[in-house]
Amino acid sequence: MRITKLIGMAAAMLLSVAPVGVFAQKTGAKTPAKTVIARSDVRELPADQQIIQALNRLTFGAKPGDILKVRAIGLDKWIDQQLQPEKINDDAMSAFVRNYSALDQNQNDLLKQYAEQQQQRREVKRDRADTTQGMTADEIAQMRQQQQQGNSRRQVVTQLQSSRAARAVASERQLQEVMTDFWENHFNIYAAKGAPEPYYLVDFDQNVIRPRALGKFRDLLEAVAQSPAMLFYLDNARSMADSSRPTLNAQNELPRARPLGRGGFGGIMGVMRAGQQRQRQQQQQQQRKRQGLNENYGRELLELHTLGVDGGYTQQDVINVARAFTGWTIKPPAQGGGFIFRPQVHDAGEKLVLGHKLAAGRGMDDGEDVLDILAKSRATAHFISFKLARRFVSDSPSKALVDHAAQVYLATDGDIREVLRSIITSPEFFSQQAFRSKVKSPFEVVVSAMRALNAAPDSTPRTAQVIAYLGEPIFGHQAPNGWPETGESWMNTGAILNRINFGMAAAAGRLPGANIRALPALDTIGSAPRDKQVDAVVATILNGMVSPDTRAVLLSGEHPMLANGAGAKGIQNMAPAEANPDSEMSGEAMADGANGQNAVRARRNQNQGGKGGALQGRGFANIPQLTGLSQIVGLALGSPEFQRH
Repeated sequence: MRITKLIGMAAAMLLSVAPVGVFAQKTGAKTPAKTVIARSDVRELPADQQIIQALNRLTFGAKPGDILKVRAIGLDKWIDQQLQPEKINDDAMSAFVRNYSALDQNQNDLLKQYAEQQQQRREVKRDRADTTQGMTADEIAQMRQQQQQGNSRRQVVTQLQSSRAARAVASERQLQEVMTDFWENHFNIYAAKGAPEPYYLVDFDQNVIRPRALGKFRDLLEAVAQSPAMLFYLDNARSMADSSRPTLNAQNELPRARPLGRGGFGGIMGVMRAGQQRQRQQQQQQQRKRQGLNENYGRELLELHTLGVDGGYTQQDVINVARAFTGWTIKPPAQGGGFIFRPQVHDAGEKLVLGHKLAAGRGMDDGEDVLDILAKSRATAHFISFKLARRFVSDSPSKALVDHAAQVYLATDGDIREVLRSIITSPEFFSQQAFRSKVKSPFEVVVSAMRALNAAPDSTPRTAQVIAYLGEPIFGHQAPNGWPETGESWMNTGAILNRINFGMAAAAGRLPGANIRALPALDTIGSAPRDKQVDAVVATILNGMVSPDTRAVLLSGEHPMLANGAGAKGIQNMAPAEANPDSEMSGEAMADGANGQNAVRARRNQNQGGKGGALQGRGFANIPQLTGLSQIVGLALGSPEFQRH
């Protein structure tokens, strides 16, 4: 009963919106002139707490010295700089990412290699089926080659996951990385959907999302719609007009055969070509009968990507949107796997989408017009504004803030930068209620700890694996709705204990690149009295703000949950809330898992929690008994103050 009560208290502390050590102070700071619609410019938080709030929300956590840097630049100028990442020198991060061999290769070439690998695998299987004898030396060599090729695909996944974490830790363009994380969750894709998906995801991360994270929403929406990663994940690549529907190919007149006689050979060839075309049409019609329309992308485009679940669309709208995107597909891997529009499988009939008529006989214009309609919709403006306000301000943002951001969206033609500016310079953003009110996701917990400990970016899979152990594997959410975006979804018995043990493991040197003894302000106090060490850790890790209860734990070194046997040993059978059933999977396992799984079906049963999210003793097992400064740092990283931002 006692441990249950303690866990309940800890959860309440983590989810509490009451700020620590906050007092009201009006600064009179001005909202940047670029904000389209004027609002009150009153900021409740004192100047330094405004800086802390901005660093907590617009970055993945403050690094040592960041508060002083922002204070010297000026908060509003620093915010404006982060809103223009293209002007921030990030050469060091770019050079670091180039060290990922699998990501630095041409992805079209990798897909062609993948196609060759698949062909070789089929040939081996066919040869094996044709013989009853044992494997020959050539077959054994081919098997080994296939294993190496599988390792190559797994390497793409692990390096992609590692690079995501490394960028979040060390990029100077922090707001761009936060927004990349936001959009890659908004447009969620599961890496283990099928064998080609990891290759598509590299392009999705590097060329689709990141460069458009602060651009126009319409441009981002189209880039996602044409992304092979999304086309494959939500099955639009195999969506085609039903056999009863007209296609562009069917509307074109067949070539006429030249009559036999003069130029007879040409006439024969014309007949042959006409016959071949008829045969292709028949084959395509048979294929359409077998496959036909797939509504997955159409549904998620409306419900998750734009209008929202209450966006005012009907099932018929879903069907007609899906019809509009027939023919938006992917070249075969052997041809490089890029986007292609195939008119011969596009539904060329008339369509009605949200009251807008799309005339018959058109091609890609159908899909383009749908994207225009959705991007300009008031429902989309409200839905995107709500999600941004929820990410940056509060799990339950005020109607006034969301309405204002939606007005900015509509007034700027969906300019993400200006919508975000209106949110992060608002009175709500700098309010006492918003300060340290949001619970960090596992990704944010791990990355912010690395930044707080001044750790170097990690080029190995280890940091990404720690994030997965805490319940949020990168590109590991199977359903298209993405990872939970509110605090209560991450909080239960296992999640709290995992986070506490993560803090102790990080202080024990288990976090790659983190050395607390080399941390500025902590490197000279190893022999100082306990209360002085606590003061230094609170100032360095917790920005000088701590509750009496947490301070008492830091001074005593006794955490009630750990003291009652619920520590590293008890962690093995406890799972985080809303954990992905595959969250224990490394990048290697995700590359081979869940091939062909229906992402839409998975969405309906994804977020039910599960034992698969538990640490299972890996990564944080056998944590040594910490004392002194290391113990204080570990307890601080596991405290409610650090777990909120």
